Amino acid sequence: MTRKRSPDFEKSLTELEELVEKLEGGDLPLEDALKAFERGVGLTRECQTALEAAQARVDILMKRNGEATLQPFDAESDEDDQDV
Repeated sequence: MTRKRSPDFEKSLTELEELVEKLEGGDLPLEDALKAFERGVGLTRECQTALEAAQARVDILMKRNGEATLQPFDAESDEDDQDV
């Protein structure tokens, strides 16, 4: 099975910041503003997922009395456990 590569966090964040600037400008037609907002929501979710994965990796490294111990990390199974 091929693992889906997550988008680059910094690239997503930069695009999100650009969308926010456009939306705050108030010059977009309604339909374009809605599309930009929808894209922004998607980018926000991508960024949040990337941050959660990074946090999980840090947590794994910090286990066992603060010693940096490498353990296998599977982001897909970790995400399945977080479904609410």
